[in-house]
Amino acid sequence: MTNHTHRNSATIHTGRGAHRYRIEHDWLTPPWDMSWGDTQGLCQDSSGRIYVGHTVGPASMRSDAILVFDAAGRYLCGFGGEFRGGTHGLACRQEPDGEYLYVTDTIRCQFAKLTLAGEVVWRKAYPLDVPAYAGAPRSFCPTNFAFAPNGDFFLADGYGSHFILRYDRHGNFLAPLGRPGTADGEFREPHGLWVDTRGDAPVLVVADRGNSRLQVLTLEGRHLRTVQDSARLQMPCHFDQQGEWLVCPDLTGQVCLLDRDFQVAAQLGDGRADNAPLGSRRWQSRTEFPPGKFIYPHAAIFLRDGSILVAEWVLIGRITRLIPCAADQVR
Repeated sequence: MTNHTHRNSATIHTGRGAHRYRIEHDWLTPPWDMSWGDTQGLCQDSSGRIYVGHTVGPASMRSDAILVFDAAGRYLCGFGGEFRGGTHGLACRQEPDGEYLYVTDTIRCQFAKLTLAGEVVWRKAYPLDVPAYAGAPRSFCPTNFAFAPNGDFFLADGYGSHFILRYDRHGNFLAPLGRPGTADGEFREPHGLWVDTRGDAPVLVVADRGNSRLQVLTLEGRHLRTVQDSARLQMPCHFDQQGEWLVCPDLTGQVCLLDRDFQVAAQLGDGRADNAPLGSRRWQSRTEFPPGKFIYPHAAIFLRDGSILVAEWVLIGRITRLIPCAADQVR
């Protein structure tokens, strides 16, 4: 099955200095019998395969909600029809017995662990074993994962009751972190999170999107600091790490690089000035998207070659690759 991958004819750049990138919009495209829905989740496994989680377009002839591409951007296969409409957070994790894929589903309000071939290892829904959810009914709609060095993982209930929950790698609940609210150590839509290993000790960084800020916690949940920069970082969605940098997609129309102090070192593809009120451009066609600008970045990852891959929350989906200019110079 042929993958009709599009390459831009015009050369467009974003950023400056050491953070200058060449932009390739639509670097990944689905095969002929599928169409993107909202492209919301990204990850890359240890062999270089790229996984894209999307909601599946209404014109699709197949229901695969997770598509797999090789490191060069060629389509390989798809699976995950059971997550159609709700595929959101996506992560790859190397564990003692193999590598696995983790996915959240915001339609069915569940999260699951899969093999890299798409077979379900376990699937979990409303967390009745969590004390905060066991009494009066709460909403539950998980959005993203982060992984601790000891094998545990953190789950953000970003669209539900705004707790962060810690589990072991088998999916057994261990402890809650934080609570809903606006004070330090409280969250309103903790949409994404990441275990940051750049410092002396790993810390949990939370994209507290509803509060327009980042929060930094110990892995036990103690609040360390709050980072608020409303002029530059307004709706942080999630994170990925490579070397000394965190990449953070911001739903207002930009992708930010964060230094070790969680300060914005670069704003890439900044389309905030071009964007109307949030969500109003989701129905537009590709010809209405300004070249070199983002509409609604929802996920971003570093690829193994140093490029940044960005998925956008638009109804027709879009996957953009940002290629470091230094990589062009050595070709």
